[in-house]
Formats: sequence, structure tokens, C-alpha cells
Amino acid sequence: MGMGTRARAIIGSGVAALSLALLAAGCSPTEPERMGQPTPGGIGLQPAASPLKVEAHHFHDWILLPLIVGISVFVLGLLIWIAIRYNKKANPVPAKWSHNTLIEIIWTVVPVLILVFISLFSFRLLFNYHDMPTPDLTVKATGNQWNWAYEYPDQGIAEYTSNMLPEDEARAQNVPYRLAADQPIVVPVGKTVRVLVTAADVIHAFALPAFGLKTDAVPGRVNETWFRADRTGVFYGQCSELCGVDHAFMPIEIRVVTQAEFEAWVVSKGGSMTPKTPEQVPGGSSAQAVAGTTGAPTVAQGAVAAPVSVPSVNPAAPAAATPAPAAAPAAPAAAQ
Repeated sequence: MGMGTRARAIIGSGVAALSLALLAAGCSPTEPERMGQPTPGGIGLQPAASPLKVEAHHFHDWILLPLIVGISVFVLGLLIWIAIRYNKKANPVPAKWSHNTLIEIIWTVVPVLILVFISLFSFRLLFNYHDMPTPDLTVKATGNQWNWAYEYPDQGIAEYTSNMLPEDEARAQNVPYRLAADQPIVVPVGKTVRVLVTAADVIHAFALPAFGLKTDAVPGRVNETWFRADRTGVFYGQCSELCGVDHAFMPIEIRVVTQAEFEAWVVSKGGSMTPKTPEQVPGGSSAQAVAGTTGAPTVAQGAVAAPVSVPSVNPAAPAAATPAPAAAPAAPAAAQ
């Protein structure tokens, strides 16, 4: 009994010390979290910039992390207790039994119940990823050895190649080296963006942590994912599949801008904001086609657009972030 009491005291002291260490580490970050890129010394996930990533944060922080910590501390406590209570010195005469039906039922049923509990939340999040709303914009991303190529079929923007910025240019522009690209993806804030992901040679992966994106790019296959940025700014990702010797040099840069800035960028790329047919509208609905050709003129119809202005990213400070404005109501469908 004395040895068991001492074991419990040691376990309790160890758990308390570990909890204080984790609390101190979590409450004392080396610097403010950076939006859209890694934070040096950070211990958590990147700040969320889309509704899906917010849900992923909740799933990780409030479901998985408490379960992981609880199970780890429980198993560690059992190991320490058994090592102290049942070592040769404390227990010179070992027990003769080797089977306990109750314990075996417990360690079989409890893990199953834990997995079922986790699945209730993980399936809901998975369904949300696959249940894409009607997209406002489509971007095709093609992985190559070793860069990305992007195309905007709805706006008629032909495929262009995005390469990693050389180190001297990245330093000169004060952007993160190996994350910044010379030709980024540009999307409007608050819009549902469908991303069609494929590859031209080997398997790549389109991953951007701030939006919760990670989709394999497989040659001969087109995978689909989506996101809706809730603030303007610059967000970085990388290829997350080992695709060859230059795998580490395939950054993904997404610039989220206002609608006016996006329209100006589309025109600068030789595209148009006015689809020619309903099939060219994101989602392919006639109502969207009417909404895109009526009302206030777009840049392609002669409206004057403000120059494109993309927030710069300072590695020494968090990127600027502006909440997205409330979405405008959809235009009514044309009378039949």
C-alpha cells in the first residue's frame, strides 16, 4: 500500500508539472501568429481564413486534442504505476494468472466507443468539404515537376505557370522565401472558389493550411476541392506530396483581393468577367448568367476599375487581414 501511495504521488506530480509546462508554452508565444504563413516558434495550427478551416480547428482543438492528451496521460500513468508497483523488488512473488476477461472487454469496447465518438464529428466535417456550394469561380491547378500552372476557364484566362521566387527577389520584396511565387492565384474575397486539381507527370498535392486545403494532384485524374476566403491578404501553401528532387520548391501563393481588384486583374490577364453562354458561368446556372450580364457594368463592359493592390507580407509581422463584407443578395432569375 505504501508503494502504491508513493506511485500515485509521483504520477500526480509529473502530470501537474507537464500541465504547467504545456500551459506556459501555449500562453507565451514567441511572436504574434502570422496569417497565411507559418509562425516561427508556433505550436498550433495556422490561423483560419475560411469557414472550413474554422470547423477543422474546432474539431482538432475541442475533440481530438483533449482525447489525445487524456489517453496519453492515462497510459503514461499506468506504465509508471506498473513499473513501480510490480517491479521485482516491490513484488518479489509474481501472480500466476495471465488472462482477465473484464479487462480485455474494457480495452476492446472503450477504444471502439472513442472511435465512434470521433467519427460523429469527422464525418460531418468531411461531408462539408464535399458538399460544395454553387461556385462563383473556378480555378484549375496543374502540378508539374516542379511548379504549378493555373487556368481560369470561366474568365477565359489561359494557363500560366507559377514558379518560386528566387531568394534574392524574395528578400528584396520582403516576402517569405520558398513560399512566395512569381505568378500567384488571385481570387475575390467572400466568393466560393472551386479548385480543379490535376498533375501532368507525377503525383503532387495542392495544400494551403490557412484554408484547410489538401488535395492530391494525380496524372490523368481531376480532383475537386473548394474554399471561401473570409478576408483579404496573401496566403501560402506548398506541394505536400513527395514528387521528386525539387519537391520543396513548389510553393502555392493565393492572393485574396476585393471584387474590383479581381476584375482589374482578370482584364490584365486578357480575360473577361462576362461569360458568353450560361455554361461558362461558374455553376452553369442561367440565373447566374443573368446576374453577370445585368445591373452595374463590369470592367469587361467598360467600367473603370481601381488598380490592383495586393497586401504585402512582412515576415517580421503578421499579414494584414480584412474581414470580408457581407455577401450581396443574388439577382433574380430572368422571367421565362
